[in-house]
This record gives sequence, structure tokens and C-alpha cells, in this order.
Amino acid sequence: MTTLMQNRAGPAIAFVVAGILAISVNDMLIKRLSGGYPLHELVFVRSAIGILFSLVLVQIEGGWRILKTDRPGLHLLRGALVVIANMTFFVALGAIPLADATALFFAAPLFITLLSIPILGEKVGPLRLGAVTIGFVGVVIMQRPWAGTETLEVSRLVLLLPVLAALTYALNQLMTRRLGVKSKASALSVYIQTVFIVVSLGFFVVAGDGRFVDESSSASMQFLLRAWVWPAPGDGWVFVGMGLNAAVIGYCLSAAYRMADAATVAPFEYLGLPLAVFWGVVIFGDLPAWEVWIGIALILGSGLFVFLRERQKARSTVSRPTTRRY
Repeated sequence: MTTLMQNRAGPAIAFVVAGILAISVNDMLIKRLSGGYPLHELVFVRSAIGILFSLVLVQIEGGWRILKTDRPGLHLLRGALVVIANMTFFVALGAIPLADATALFFAAPLFITLLSIPILGEKVGPLRLGAVTIGFVGVVIMQRPWAGTETLEVSRLVLLLPVLAALTYALNQLMTRRLGVKSKASALSVYIQTVFIVVSLGFFVVAGDGRFVDESSSASMQFLLRAWVWPAPGDGWVFVGMGLNAAVIGYCLSAAYRMADAATVAPFEYLGLPLAVFWGVVIFGDLPAWEVWIGIALILGSGLFVFLRERQKARSTVSRPTTRRY
């Protein structure tokens, strides 16, 4: 299995890089629109458009038959995890800078490394575990536990939302690794988009008229629960772009984690950190605070160490016989 993984590592890395580029654009667009639209409306439009692109990919990869699965429950659970990851991250994005939310979310590769032990049966040595610990220290620093609630611009719950998103995202990616053996990347993308559409419509039925928020509500709650509005003429293409991005993200990340070991793919997701800083500065004029810079350095450093250590281990064991771990 290790040889197979190495043979497919190149395409997997290309897919994850493309997916992270699309995610960075998507996050920037979501934050840009967060002041005027409800999150569930953005999610619905994005997913409705995205599923159309995904269905085209389904035809390319084998036709309608590849949508059939003998594990609907696991796919439903995976879709739910993706929804939780996205909704919690986007709610935080409506209240804190893009770079801050993204840096906190990048606990995900750390969670992937830890959870790959019980879920995928991967072996993680003490050096990598130490690096993961350092990365989590960076997460704690960005949470600013020494600051009083009166000095924080948002509640601590909002600061924890990207970390919850990271945990559920990590679980989702590890499930993709297991489910991907029998499911095409385009099918996995369709399943996820379908769950997004159902959940966003549920939000519309319950809160689509904005009855649960007013001007005194927090920015996060307004973003989550404000009333649906018809898109402004200039925002139409932005919605279309988000839909295309949704299809690209779902396909590329599913393909990446089907093709290669989680520890090989995950470190390349750190490209999202400098991209988030770039969009934050250029589009929103947000320069990260010193705590965020320290957190980025610790998380990025630990992630790169884990990656290099994994590659070294792979080279030393490439000739050994292996068995499937899923």
C-alpha cells in the first residue's frame, strides 16, 4: 500500500493545492458577503450551483451509477461533519479577521495526525507527537487565555468555533480516506452538496424571515440567522463563483485524500495560511495581531516537521510489505 500511495502522491498533492486555492477564494468571498446576506442563503446558493458542476463531473467519471452506495449512513455522517465544519468556521468568519479564523482552523492537520492513529491505524512517533503538541500551543496562544473578556473583541465561544471546525473537518477527511476506496471523488462531492442544500433549506424554513435576530444581536448571530434577501445585481457573479468553487473544493479534496496517505496530503493545506493573510490585508485591511503571527509560526513549523518526518519514514519503509489500513 505504501508504494501505491507514493505513486499517487504527486496527483494528490496537486489536487489538495488546487482545493486550498479554491477554499481561500471561497472564504474571502463569504467574508465579503457576510455583512449583507445570511449564511444559510450563501450556503444554499453556493451548493445549488456547485452540485450542478459536480453532476457534470459524475458523468465524466462513470455516470449516474457511481452515485449508488452501500454505505449511505456513513456518507450522511460525513456530510454532517462537513456542514458543521463549514457553518462553525463561517459563523466565526463573520466576526473575526480572515487570517485569525484560518490560523485557528489550521489545527485541522494536527487533529488529522492524531486521529489517524485510531481511525486509520497509522503509526505516529514521539517526534511527530511533540510537533503536534507545539502546534496546539500555537492554537492556545491565539485563544489569548490571559486576556479578560472585556478586552476581547469577540466572545471566547466565537474564538473556539474555528477549532471545532478543525476537529470536524479532520474527522471528515479521515472518513473520506476510508469511504474513497469505493466512491468516486465526484460522487463524494455530490453527497456533501446535497447535505448542504438540505441543511440550508432547513435554516430557511425555521429562520429565513430573520425573526430570531435584530440590530442588537452579535455580528455572528446576525450572519447566521438574518433574513434572506435577493442578491444585489453586482453580487450575482460572486454567487456563481462561490458555486464553482464549491464543486472544485469538494472534488479536489475528496480526490486528494483518496489518492494518498492523510499525513502526506494534510501538510499542503498550510498553503491556506499565507493566502488568508494575503486576502485579509489586501481585501479587508486586516493585519494579524502578534498572537496570530506567533500561532501561525508554531502551527506552520509543527506541520512542516510532521510532513518532513513522515516523508523520511516513508522512504525508510518503502520496500517493506504492507497491508491495507481501511
